[in-house]
Amino acid sequence: MPMLAEIVWTVSPEIINLQLGPLHIRLAWYGLLFVSGFVVGYNVIQWVFRREQKPIEDVDTLTLYMITSTVVGMRLGHVLFYDPAYYAQHLIEVFQIWKGGYASHGAVISIMIAIWLYTRSRPQQPFLWMIDRIAMVTAFAAICIRVGNFFNQEMIGTPTNVAWAVVFTLRDSVPRHPAQLYEALCYALTFGVLLYLYRKQGERTPHGQLLGIFFIMVFGARFAVEFVKKNQVEFEDALLLNMGQILSIPLILLGAYLLIRSRRLAS
Repeated sequence: MPMLAEIVWTVSPEIINLQLGPLHIRLAWYGLLFVSGFVVGYNVIQWVFRREQKPIEDVDTLTLYMITSTVVGMRLGHVLFYDPAYYAQHLIEVFQIWKGGYASHGAVISIMIAIWLYTRSRPQQPFLWMIDRIAMVTAFAAICIRVGNFFNQEMIGTPTNVAWAVVFTLRDSVPRHPAQLYEALCYALTFGVLLYLYRKQGERTPHGQLLGIFFIMVFGARFAVEFVKKNQVEFEDALLLNMGQILSIPLILLGAYLLIRSRRLAS
């Protein structure tokens, strides 16, 4: 039998979209997956705190820090890195997060700031100790977000004729790389590696090790996949590397530094 030329993706981004009088009920795949990432992360962090005998009641506070910093950072990252000129003229749209426009690099920065603020009053949960463990759940959340992007038919890849090419019917009729799934698979591998190392080492995990591996694997994958991903904004077409790749380089280098440092501490 001949091989399938491409996969035609016709699944709606919305699971439910009902208008019942004045009541509008809408449930989207992206929102469901986004929330799922935090639900799983909450349970993983609870397991970590129980394992290392940290105050379990702190998990609720930490989760609030994480949710707020993730949403704010993703939105401001897009505004500042990808289209600052537009939003400078349309300030009200900065707050219209339901219209889309997010950047993972912004979330990384805001999460690190939030964890620093969280740990300032908790000396038994130092910054690198905490953020190493947050790196695990962030990797899982990244999987959910990229699968959500796939359902939303956004962050699509460049045209291709590979056997697994996908036609995103909400965008066009062109077979493209499923770049969102490439990243999701890389993030799943990252989550597996981090979870394995933490289960093996536990409280003996050298500070900065998991975060360093996270930065190298996640943003190394992001840098590579961007070569088969459609640029998000027009100005990137004139660049040798697009904005996602440019922003990934310092995080990869920071990851290498943290990993080398953690090995020295462990020796």
